[in-house]
Amino acid sequence: MSFVKNMESRYTTKMYDASKKVSPAQIADLKRILQLSPSSINSQPWGFTFVEEEQLKAALAQVSLFNAPKVENASHVVVFNVISDLAYFEENHIGALPERQQEYYKNFLKPMPEAEIKAWMKHQVYLALGVFLSACAEMGIDSTPMEGIDVAAYADLLKLEKHETVFAVAIGYRDVEDFNQLDKNPKQRKVLEEVIATI
Repeated sequence: MSFVKNMESRYTTKMYDASKKVSPAQIADLKRILQLSPSSINSQPWGFTFVEEEQLKAALAQVSLFNAPKVENASHVVVFNVISDLAYFEENHIGALPERQQEYYKNFLKPMPEAEIKAWMKHQVYLALGVFLSACAEMGIDSTPMEGIDVAAYADLLKLEKHETVFAVAIGYRDVEDFNQLDKNPKQRKVLEEVIATI
């Protein structure tokens, strides 16, 4: 199946079949794909946590608001985190970059308020999300990006020190009763001409 067809058939899964698990080989591929994700100036200000242990998933479900059933029944929950310690980021990430990238950071980003720098860092994590969701579609794995979670509680449960949680993604395989499947709830997008311009 072509990439376009995979994207046409992809949807945000609302109900997972808890009995179906993503294979270890595919999980290894997804980890490698996240490692290879692009980021501005190759800053990589992120960390990713793959959660498959049922007890921890249950604890995360308790702080996942209306997403609790997805977290409980998914094969894995992948938590996307961003570095929260700016000094650590600058020393261990920016400091390891080639001089040209370091100069870009120092000249264009470093002068900004800390909140704006951290917002820029979070933008990089969203780049990785796009790659990850596309990879899942290509691999036949269902997925649900979730911002509706208690990110502070996630960080506590995962014992994060230099990172904070931005969002999570449930992955696995849809329940046959999932009401959001395309045959029950067709994909709705703006027509191409409304969102794409060619000049």
